[in-house]
Parts: sequence; C-alpha cells; structure tokens
Amino acid sequence: MNDLPLNELNSCQGQALDPSKRESMEYDVLIVGAGPAGLSAAIHLKKTAIKDDIDLSICVLEKGSEIGAHILSGAVIETSSLDRLLPNWRENETPIKTKVKKDKISFLGPNWSIRIPNFILPPMMKNHGNYIVSLGEVCKWLGEVAEGLGIEIYPGFSAAEVLFDENNRVKGVATGDMGVSRNGTAKDSWEPGMELHAKYTLFSEGARGSLSKFLIDNYQLSNGKDFQKYAIGIKELWEISSENHNEGLVEHSMGWPLSDGTSGGSFLYHFGKNLVSIGYVIHLNYSNPFVSPFEEFQQFKIHPSVRKILKGGKRIGYGARAITTGGFQSLPKLNFPGGALLGCSAGFLNYPKIKGTHNAMASGMLAAEAIVENFISGDHSHELENYQEKYEKSSIAKELKKVRNVKPFQSRYGVIFGTILGGIDMWLNTFGISMPVTLSHLKPDHETLRNSEKCKRIDYPKPDGEYSFDKLSSVFLSNTNHEEDQPIHLTLKDPEVPINHNLPKYDEPAQRYCPAGVYEILENESGENPVFQINAQNCVHCKTCDIKDPKQNINWIAPQGGEGPLYGGM
Repeated sequence: MNDLPLNELNSCQGQALDPSKRESMEYDVLIVGAGPAGLSAAIHLKKTAIKDDIDLSICVLEKGSEIGAHILSGAVIETSSLDRLLPNWRENETPIKTKVKKDKISFLGPNWSIRIPNFILPPMMKNHGNYIVSLGEVCKWLGEVAEGLGIEIYPGFSAAEVLFDENNRVKGVATGDMGVSRNGTAKDSWEPGMELHAKYTLFSEGARGSLSKFLIDNYQLSNGKDFQKYAIGIKELWEISSENHNEGLVEHSMGWPLSDGTSGGSFLYHFGKNLVSIGYVIHLNYSNPFVSPFEEFQQFKIHPSVRKILKGGKRIGYGARAITTGGFQSLPKLNFPGGALLGCSAGFLNYPKIKGTHNAMASGMLAAEAIVENFISGDHSHELENYQEKYEKSSIAKELKKVRNVKPFQSRYGVIFGTILGGIDMWLNTFGISMPVTLSHLKPDHETLRNSEKCKRIDYPKPDGEYSFDKLSSVFLSNTNHEEDQPIHLTLKDPEVPINHNLPKYDEPAQRYCPAGVYEILENESGENPVFQINAQNCVHCKTCDIKDPKQNINWIAPQGGEGPLYGGM
C-alpha cells in the first residue's frame, strides 16, 4: 500500500484546474449515488412519469467503478418498499433469495453466551418475513431495472462539487477532474470534469456523504435539530463448511468483547450457498481513545460460539462503512432550493432494528412523487416542500418516532440498563403508548473521547491468521484501489493538529479508529519528531475519520471516479 507523507498535501485538492473547459449536460432530474435510495427514486420517478404521460430525462451518477461497488450492509432487508416499487419482483430472477427462518440474539461473556428468549423482543425487532441479501447485488439488479426503463446511469464518476445558479439554488454537480497529479498539476491524461445540470438534484450518497454534509451546512438544514450520531459497521464475508451452515439463520449478540462505555454488537447471517455475513457495529460515541473497532471485531471472532461456525471456512470479503444512528430527532430538513436529501444522506436508519434499506427506498419514492407533482403543476420554483410534507406523514416518520429514545437511553444509562429501558419503550409503543418527550443526544461523537492518560490501554490479541486477521490483509480483500499519483482525498484543515493536539491528548485515535490502516504515527528510534502519515491508498471510504476526529480536522472528499473498494458479493 502507498504511503503519503503529510507534507505532500496540496491545497488545490478537489478544485478543477480550468473549470471553463468543462462541458455540460442537461437533465430534468439528477441523482447522486446509486444506492437503494437513489435507484428507487429513479425507478419510481420514471414509472410514475410514464403513467402520467410525462417525458422526464433522468441521470444517476455513481462514484464506484460499477453499481454496487461501494455498497456495504449486513444485510437483512424488509421488502415493504420493494413491494411498492416493483410489485412483481418475486416473479422475476433477483438476488433476493434467502428468507429468514430463525432469529437468535445472545449476550456474550469471554467464554460463554446466554441466549435471550425471542418472546422478550419487541415485535419490530423480529425478522419474520425478511430476507438476507448482498445489498450490493440488490443494487446491481435495481440498476439493471433502471436502465431497462431508459434511465442513464454513469458509474465511475465522482460528484466533486455542487453547482449553484445566481439565486443560490442548486443546479447540479460537477464531476471531479481526472488525471491530476499529487501536486495538483495536470498530467498527460488530464480530463476536465463534466457539469451535469438539472431542474432537481437528489443526493443519496449514504452516511456522511461529502456533498450532503456541505449542503446541510450551506443551507443550515440541521438548525433546530439534534446533531447526527454514527456507528461504524465492519463486515466480512465467509464461505463456511456445509455442516456449519444454517441457511436463513439470523444471529445478533451484545456484550463481550466490548468494554464498559463502548456500545455495539455483532451480526451473523447465513445465506446463499454456504455463505455467512459476519460483522460488528460499534457506536462512535465511545470514550476510550485506545478502542479499535477493527480489533474488537477480530477479537469477537475467536469467541467459542463464533469459532465453531467459522471453523474450516475461508474469509472471502472485507469492508467497513459508517452508518447513521441519530434517528428521528437528528434528521435535517430534507429539501433545499433545487433538490433534496435521500436515504442515509439524511439518516433514515432505524437504529434498534439495524435496518435502513426499506426507509431509504421509501424516501426515494416520496421524493419521486413530489417531483412528478411539480412537473404536473409546471412550477419548478418550489423547493420540494411537498417531499418534506410527504415524509412527515409517511411510515418512515412513524417508525423512527417510535424508537427515537432508544439511542439516548443507552447513552445516558449504559448498554445494559439503557437497552432494557429502550426495550420497554419499544414495547409500550407497540401498544400505542408513547413517551411525551423526545430525549436529545448528549454529545456529538467527536466530543466523547477522554484524555488518554485517564484511560486504560487495551491489549488486543495478535491475529491468528485463521479467525482473526490484520488490517492490510483485510484491505486487500476489499479490492480497494487508488491511483498513487493524485491529490490525497483525506484533507487536513490544520496539518499541525494530529501531532500537536491529538497525539498528546488522545494518543492520536485515528491510528485505531480507522479500519483500513490509513493513519500512522511514525517515530524515529529515539521516539522524537513523530510524523502523522496518511496511507490514502488503503482508504475503504468508510468516513469514520471524518466523523470521529476530535477536532473535526479531517475532511473526506471523493477521489477520482471509479476508485475505492470493489465489494463483490458483499
């Protein structure tokens, strides 16, 4: 993997060398991001437009090298939104095949586990009728459906800049320049970015999308709202022996190996032909700067209950991604002049259910319906207020409101007691009894770290190469690739912060919270003159650094289009 010293950062990062050379294309609707939300918006928009005899041009822009390349999720999905989007999907060949047959949730100790009876779980926590899938494969299939409807989809192009008209209305995006050298000059292969203009631009970039983050700040969409909360999900795909495979089994756990003050839990889903999706979700409000989410996950896999499943198996995939967990009270305003936020760009994940795909798809469909209404009226000056109104009356809002206090309960009262209180709250909501107040979140995730001198250093076991592994071999399995000679896409607002602030106060947590070994502290033999090094080529685009850095000093921006991970089958 390539190492990029800090002193080689370039201030012209992300800027077109000569914007006047850009060509432009015009569409009625532009969608940034080909995930479940973006593709559902495109498909529903086209189908509704055809039904209403409206001719709409629709373009979907995707930064991954192919549709699904950057999609990472557990994933167990509800099909309620898919049933609305494509009512006959079960009659066709799709990657949605493994129906959930059994639910299991356990509390783990170092060498033991206690199964929690299913009857204790609130109904919304159960997976009856859901499907275990590779969400990347589902998106690839939805992309084919969209293209079959005549929707233009362009993978391999990163949306690098939001474009505005003279009235500060979003008029589209510009893709990043290709062929820019590390020092910001044009190489022989340089090609200017393309401008894509549209009457409406929908952003479905996933959690902590770089342009979505900018738009939320630019239009102050979170004013009067709680701040967003996040977790990091780390996942591996294993091919296991047939005798250990239990197709349709969904397992979750909490407890070990997480220490007190760190919340999260595991998932383990059996699907397909001897495949198991195994992973760990750790909330980024942890306080001990010595916590390493990657190492916690690797340690989890040596638990006896997990080892017996993986024994004799082979790890075939790896990835990591931040997810939104703030919920109902953290949702920003969804619309702005010229466009709207969809899916995890807004934060529609139902945290206790660990599910967001159905809500993401539903949000895309609501935005599509709002746009068609505006085309029918002939008035495109509206700021898609009708999309916001539709959300407030939707199943998404009702669902998220019911679980709005679960995360704050855990933050206030700890994992065990907070989970019990959250469970009681969900049961009461099942019977139509809702708390009269909405609890706020205590702190944004970047403010929760304690001084390293007051925290216990965690001694993680070394990887055994059979069940647990190191970061670099894991990144290799993610098929991550970045051209070496390009501006670094992990920018520092102040290059002095890592060494002068984060290192003495927090032992620079970036070297641990990153699940791909991007950040290192290099020291000479005497331990003097430490250097903060960024190995940008390792980056799997999880966005954790953009979220957890205690000084909010790291800004993640999109690298050249088509780069990053290629999550085949994940």
